Amino acid sequence: MLKYLIVQLDDSAPSFCHYPDSEREPKLIPLDTLRKGLLRSMKENLTVQFIYPDYELPNEYAALIDSVYHADIVSVKSENSGLLAGAEVIVINSLENLENFKFAEGKAYVWRTSISDFLKNNGKLSMILPRIDRLNVVFTDVANFNDSLKVNYAKALDKLAEVIVAEYDRQHPVQLNLLTDRILLDEMNNCNAGDECITLCPDGRYYICPAFYSDSKNAVGDVNNGLNVKNPQLYRINHAPICRTCDAWQCRRCVWLNRNLTLEVNTPGRQQCVMTHLERNASARLLENLRNNKILGLTKVLYGRTLLYLPGLLFGFEKCGRGCK
Repeated sequence: MLKYLIVQLDDSAPSFCHYPDSEREPKLIPLDTLRKGLLRSMKENLTVQFIYPDYELPNEYAALIDSVYHADIVSVKSENSGLLAGAEVIVINSLENLENFKFAEGKAYVWRTSISDFLKNNGKLSMILPRIDRLNVVFTDVANFNDSLKVNYAKALDKLAEVIVAEYDRQHPVQLNLLTDRILLDEMNNCNAGDECITLCPDGRYYICPAFYSDSKNAVGDVNNGLNVKNPQLYRINHAPICRTCDAWQCRRCVWLNRNLTLEVNTPGRQQCVMTHLERNASARLLENLRNNKILGLTKVLYGRTLLYLPGLLFGFEKCGRGCK
């Protein structure tokens, strides 16, 4: 069942996930198209998330956006200082911007980075994590992950776990998606694009997510005729035979990556699986360190959830008999 509507307000709006930034010229969604999309969201009680371009929107757009309950996703390069100050999610595409940005409490920051840059520069996060409440690290080249990177990725995660332990020790429960999400979950918590979330783009058509619009493929309806998602069951976890038996519950289960790596939206590429299982194991080691250092007890409630124990070993994707290419 749909819960969220993402609205990409302009063709030049930044990526906040795995898909590449748009190379299109700025083109604002028509005001009438936006109005129709928001009317649908109100009729179906959908939570709206807006992805903004870097330039400031005309006043009539701002007024229409403010008429609905919503969350704002903006780039650190936004020219609208007021929007940047109030946004719930701020996207950062370079380490320089990540290091120099003036962080604020109560916000989620997204650092989009390549795997190689993360492995080279993850140590710098030790100076950033103490200054923020939540950081999502999003990799822009998951397809390039291979077995030669597994050891270094695991080491990088363990190094960041040490920073998190130190922050928890000083009563600052910082969240890092690669490590802390898994220890707060008791079931799958994925992107769920195409099932719980759909995207309205500037051409007036709906897409499974903004990534599919970046490819200019596979529209699933429009504001005049409604949604028409073919084989909608394929976007649900119960129709993903590998994912539904997995316990790397923090995985984004990105259907765009799935399609690109395996040609099937409900079948993940091994790269995505191996990375999330390394994160899952590192999360278990983090939780064990928190327990051993008596920083958090088994019944400690954090952000309204009980922090559960995880074993050090987990289901291995290798059981499927695949190998990295």
